[in-house]
Amino acid sequence: MINKIWPFFILISIIFVVFLGNIEKLNEAIFNSAENAISVTVTILGTMCIWNGLMKIAFNTSLISFAYKLIKPLISLLFPELKDKEIIKKEISMNVIANFLGLGNAATPLGLKAIKSMQVVNDDKSKLSNSMMTFILLNTASIQLIPTTVISIRKSLGSQNIAQILIPTWCATVCAAVSGIIAVRIIMKIKK
Repeated sequence: MINKIWPFFILISIIFVVFLGNIEKLNEAIFNSAENAISVTVTILGTMCIWNGLMKIAFNTSLISFAYKLIKPLISLLFPELKDKEIIKKEISMNVIANFLGLGNAATPLGLKAIKSMQVVNDDKSKLSNSMMTFILLNTASIQLIPTTVISIRKSLGSQNIAQILIPTWCATVCAAVSGIIAVRIIMKIKK
């Protein structure tokens, strides 16, 4: 459906530009957009490289083990089905830590690894387990201390106060996670 809607919008836009005689403005907008896209991409890529490098260093030190010990009680509370699955809980916590630091792109492979591990121990392979639903919800809410990607986009677009979004981001992600976890718990009780 989307592959039909976008060409339609593009075609209508070009017709209006030609009809109104603004072809020069269209050309200018195309080149400015390309320049802005490259600028934003380079900024985000640089930010991701720095944070992924820091995460790689953290993985090779005791920092991740320390962080895992801090959030282990929360992980055990949220994933009671995985009480004997220490490796899976560690994979989940790595994803949560990466998301917490605002490393969405670094968190994705960690999240996929955790989901694969949970699917291995899932009794009914055709349905999501309660732990998988909780994890997907937690990953999607993505509670972030430092919303790195949004900050780098704001920086590349010339924002005067790039960190102004911190408190709203904290509030939004915590509210999303808490309300989502409550909803998942209600669904789990109804499923039984």
